Amino acid sequence: MDQTDLQALREKWDKLLKGLESKFGEEPDLQAFIFLIGVQELGQGPVKYSKDEKQDLMHIAVCRLLSKYGYYELEGQDENGWPHWKLVNKLPPLTLREQDLLLKQAVIDYFEEEGGMEI
Repeated sequence: MDQTDLQALREKWDKLLKGLESKFGEEPDLQAFIFLIGVQELGQGPVKYSKDEKQDLMHIAVCRLLSKYGYYELEGQDENGWPHWKLVNKLPPLTLREQDLLLKQAVIDYFEEEGGMEI
């Protein structure tokens, strides 16, 4: 990513943060976004989840987010309605910063496309 792309990403990320902060009363971090996307993708609404289920929700979200870039493909759902994904293209080696930027861009794309938010 060049400096112009990074600046555009920062601006969109900040706008997304402010939009959700006004809805939830506090500024969410990347992990909170990933959890919310997992809940949305599961489609069972806001119920009480166990620690393991919360981790599974975050995995669902990451797979869903990275599916847009061709890394994961939805295999289907289990008997409880939980989606299952398979890795179809291995992710390239990324630094933590690059992983963070990739996920932030994917979250922005998700909210623009699926969430109906204009960013």
